[in-house]
Amino acid sequence: MSPLSISKTKSFKNKPSARDLGFGKYFSDHMFQVNYSEGRSWHSPRITPYEPLLIEPGASVLHYGQALFEGMKSFRQTDGTTILFRPEFNAKRLQSGAERLCMQVPPTELMLEGIRTLVKTDQDWIPREKGTSLYIRPTLIGTESFLGVRPSKEYLFYVICCPVGSYYATGADPIKIWVEDKYVRASLGGLGATKAGANYAASLKAALEAKKRGYAQVLWLDVTHQYIEEVGTMNVFFVFENEIVTPALNGSILSGGVRDCVITLLKHYGLKITERELSMQEVIETHAGGKLKEIFGTGTAAVISPVGELASEKFDLKINSGVRGPIAARLYQDISDIQYGDKPDLFKWTEKIFRAT
Repeated sequence: MSPLSISKTKSFKNKPSARDLGFGKYFSDHMFQVNYSEGRSWHSPRITPYEPLLIEPGASVLHYGQALFEGMKSFRQTDGTTILFRPEFNAKRLQSGAERLCMQVPPTELMLEGIRTLVKTDQDWIPREKGTSLYIRPTLIGTESFLGVRPSKEYLFYVICCPVGSYYATGADPIKIWVEDKYVRASLGGLGATKAGANYAASLKAALEAKKRGYAQVLWLDVTHQYIEEVGTMNVFFVFENEIVTPALNGSILSGGVRDCVITLLKHYGLKITERELSMQEVIETHAGGKLKEIFGTGTAAVISPVGELASEKFDLKINSGVRGPIAARLYQDISDIQYGDKPDLFKWTEKIFRAT
């Protein structure tokens, strides 16, 4: 394979202020790209200016949905060191999703070399303020032009970056969630355990209807509308009086990187964390008995997102009086402190890629 080439932009963009960042609104100056074609394998790795993609109208991604992505972050730590947070986890999850969608995927080292080089190239886009980061979106798409239901023989892997602040407009304040009892996000044997673009397309209608009702997101149930799966685009945790529960990874639930961090930290705290099936009825009954203390979602974008209310046409549950609970607050602080280098990384979650001089 040819070495990774770098072609820098001649037209640099203006950078937004930290207070204007929001999430996913601005894109950095460059991107990483590498192509796959049958017979040549992966070739032409390159850093280019951020630019439109040139793909054929008959490309597999446009007709048969061969699209897969990841979400990860880079942080500028307090001492000036720039790190990636759990890059190996994202690389492995992308490879697992690619196998399910019958897609070719770059080797881990090629993928991570491209991401490291892109972050170094666009290091001025990494915001410095606490609560901000550089969000990294690795994406894999089928690009062969054909009409016929089979896996593509050509692929493009590319990576783009966004400087970001809080995912939700309310920041770290608890959000209101609508319990979805009509639409289904995923089913066993489907694509629910992958970050396929199709999963997110399937979630849009329910999320839009929830927002019209005044709710930030939806709580997804399984195909029987009895058992809890995810909240919005996040994994979800329930803090009961004597146990913390998160739905077990059953094949329709995404294995989240922050979910894994939270489970590790809860065990480190000496708290009882259980991965199991959890019904909505159990949540309602536990809440009625005063034993449901907290609910929070976990994900790369929002990190820890407390839930202040769960509602449907049949019930309206206020959680912890609508304020963030102590366990969610502790988890958010500890994960953030590790990401920004304010606390030792006991779990080897960070990869230092360079330090500003």
